[in-house]
Parts: sequence; structure tokens; C-alpha cells
Amino acid sequence: MKITKFFLPLILIFLTSCSAVRVQTDYNNKIDFKPYKTFAFYKTGIDKAPISDLDKKRIMRAIEGELLLKGMTKSKTPDVLVSLFTKSRERVNINNNNAGLGFGYGAWNPWMWRGGNQLNVNQYTEGTLFVDIIDASKKELIWQGIGSGILKAKNVEQKEERIKEFVKEILSKYPPGMETK
Repeated sequence: MKITKFFLPLILIFLTSCSAVRVQTDYNNKIDFKPYKTFAFYKTGIDKAPISDLDKKRIMRAIEGELLLKGMTKSKTPDVLVSLFTKSRERVNINNNNAGLGFGYGAWNPWMWRGGNQLNVNQYTEGTLFVDIIDASKKELIWQGIGSGILKAKNVEQKEERIKEFVKEILSKYPPGMETK
């Protein structure tokens, strides 16, 4: 019982940290973001993203949904253009768990179990999504959000949810100074 009370919080922290999206932002701090009320997608930039058209559409739907929630509207004459880019890489995580009980100073003891080293190897894909906000009239980058996290999806629905999670976390930092926690 005591072991469960001790390890349960650690397990929960581990599980939530694996699914988290790490977000970084950069922006032009000389810009007043309040006048930007309309947006459109920057097709030229989005076409360069090295992912399937299906995933591009999923990301664009998620971005559009988040910007609409922020009170922006989609327009043919936008204040800002939204572009995206992605990259991914394979990662390997190796853990050496020393699980030993009992005594021994390197000597074999037939009455005590001494466990052994257990090597855990996990391979996963880490993805990064870049969301760029560009001033439409000046054609210059004014804000960039970068989200990184583990890509895990067993089916289309899980993929859709993971994309929404990435986009929501990234755009929670836009516009600067108006972040939602």
C-alpha cells in the first residue's frame, strides 16, 4: 500500500510528461498585435511542408479553429498570413534499471535475491510543428510558435487529437501577452 502511494504520483508525472507538447515562441516585440483581426493561409509556405496533404489539412483545420476561438476571422484580404512547417526525427530512449535487493558486496549469496540490470529501450518519433504568423502587407514574420512532442497515433482519430493538442498548445501563446494557461 505504501509503495503504491509513493509510486502512483511518479507514474502519473511520467505519463503526462510523455504526452506533453513543449512550446517555444519568438516574436517581434516592436509589433502591436491588437490590430491583427483577419487571417488566411500562406499556401506557398504550406506547400513546402514535408508531410501528406491529409496532415496539412488537419493542421490547417486545427489552426483555423483556434484562431476563430481567439476572435479572428478568415479573409481573402487578411491582416496576417499563417504558414506551417514540420519536421520529425526518430529518438531512442535507453534506461538501465538497477533492480537489486539484498546484501552482497559483489559476492554471490544464495539466500538473498540480488536482481540484475534491466535494460529498457524505447524507440519513438518526435515531431516538431512550426506555426508562422506573417504580416500580410509587409510580408515579414512577426510571430513564430514551435511545438515539439512525441508523435503517437494508432488510428486517424488519435492522429487528429494529437494534432489538435499540438496546435492548441502552440497558439495558446498567441498573441504575445495574451497567453492562456
